[in-house]
Amino acid sequence: MNDRITPPMHATPDGEAEISLVVRLPWEDVARLGQEAGRLASQLQRPVTLDEAVSHRLRSTRASAAHAKPAGEQPAAVTSNTSVTSLPRISGTA
Repeated sequence: MNDRITPPMHATPDGEAEISLVVRLPWEDVARLGQEAGRLASQLQRPVTLDEAVSHRLRSTRASAAHAKPAGEQPAAVTSNTSVTSLPRISGTA
């Protein structure tokens, strides 16, 4: 039996993909995301959602992490028994 459930994925008009996930986070990580959303809102001069802050954070983390791994190294597979780690610490002030 396969315990994995593939979340629904939708193509967006801008050529990206949208995946809906439920993620359990400690409150301190939710607070960090709120701080990130505040910084992003200040930068963009408009309100942003936590979803936007997460997407922005993942894109900026992915871009900086892409060159940090040796060529050909694959990330570990995620299984249903794998726990979720905390988000990276966000430096700076709120």
